[in-house]
Amino acid sequence: MLYRQKFDTFIRIYDDIGYICSKKDYGDRVVDQSGAVFLSALSRRAQSIEELTGTIAAKFVNVDKDALQHDVVEFYAMLEEDGFVISGETEAALDAKDKRFSYSDIEPKTIKKDFTPPVKRSDVSTQTYLDEHFKGKPHLTSLQIELTSRCNERCVHCYIPHENKLTDIEDALFYDVLEQCKALGLLNLTLSGGEPMLHRHFIDYLRKAQEYDFSINVLSNLTLLNDDIVKELKANRLSSVQVSLYSMKPEVHDAITMVKGSFYKTRDAILKLIDNDIPLQISCPTMKQNKTDFVDVINWANEHKVRAITDYIIMARYDHSTENLDNRLSLNEVEDVMNDIVNNDEDYKHSLSEADFTTLSTRDDSEDIVCGICVSSICMVANGAVYPCPGWQDCILGTLKEQSLQQIWEKSPKVQQLRNIRKKDFPQCRQCEDRLFCAMCMVRNANENAEGDPLKINTHFCKVAALNKRIAIEWKTKIEQNK
Repeated sequence: MLYRQKFDTFIRIYDDIGYICSKKDYGDRVVDQSGAVFLSALSRRAQSIEELTGTIAAKFVNVDKDALQHDVVEFYAMLEEDGFVISGETEAALDAKDKRFSYSDIEPKTIKKDFTPPVKRSDVSTQTYLDEHFKGKPHLTSLQIELTSRCNERCVHCYIPHENKLTDIEDALFYDVLEQCKALGLLNLTLSGGEPMLHRHFIDYLRKAQEYDFSINVLSNLTLLNDDIVKELKANRLSSVQVSLYSMKPEVHDAITMVKGSFYKTRDAILKLIDNDIPLQISCPTMKQNKTDFVDVINWANEHKVRAITDYIIMARYDHSTENLDNRLSLNEVEDVMNDIVNNDEDYKHSLSEADFTTLSTRDDSEDIVCGICVSSICMVANGAVYPCPGWQDCILGTLKEQSLQQIWEKSPKVQQLRNIRKKDFPQCRQCEDRLFCAMCMVRNANENAEGDPLKINTHFCKVAALNKRIAIEWKTKIEQNK
């Protein structure tokens, strides 16, 4: 019998534990030290059970190979049942089983009824387990690389000042960063801009990133998509391509991007990716210009079996200028959008129907982290500067032209400062009755005040959270009364 990991499955060994995840089904598993040895023997190359057992046996002392082989078969059978591994008598049989992402396999959201996971292995979520395992020793698992700050659109709400969109990453820097990421055991790599496809070596970079077996995400407006890029995207183990579509009305979309004809280019590129079974996600940031249009975008995406989300939160530019906030919705407009979401988003309605809003948790969360920045993720711009997250580019943590990624991750004073921020540092948030409906964000705080202070609460988002709570509870109450 032959075994290999599936095309869209990724394996990492972190210290004395093993981790495997599927980007097709978004499932994952953590295994103990012995399981990590079993897991590390797998690869994208087909291997017989005898070969795998031999590799594993070399890691143990005085092991009974027959007993070990029995354990190995059981272990891989579990992983195969969960969708991470395939087995077969021949490589052709493996290829037939190794079914990749396809839109033809997705049910439209409107007919999705059962949200029960196919297999439940543990009462503790994988993320909870990993958070506990890495407590006190943060591990970099996700990096976003800006290939170029240049962009061929001028979106009115963008948090990056347009005058700063000038730089392409150098080849030597990009390839060196990939080497460093591999050495650090990085899993998730996001290629962004600006518009990443403006970089003349975009295809080469995408191909090289795959050689390192990273799970890759691409952020693009897709207006520069061509057949060569599609071919490389299709060959790649992409997690997804993420694109913004602001309206199904060309004039509205183009008014936001400030580029005439951009709607048709983006829409047609989305359809081309769908035709080629390339996974993508549509984002529809909602602002004054398209506040009545996002439902049409969501419905159009659902018709094509594409995941689509909206976001009514616009943050200020990272240079603390706030002109782009002129496009942000007023609270009355946010209320209208929230009502549209609760009436049209099937996933959100399901989460509300399952949620318990009657009591707040009594668990002491004072030592919990606020978010994953500098704990599991970090970003870099094209000139080599490293910063906490995509919107926080004036908070420079170090530069990769002077330091290694590992040095910045482990030694940067700013990294240590941000990493040590806890929920207890926001006492007004911990006492707030609306906290279940708020995702407090340090970069939104920092960008919108002149001092760039991430601890200074932005009260606009407090008001949005209160509004979110009222609408959600009213909807849930109405549903329960009609049962």
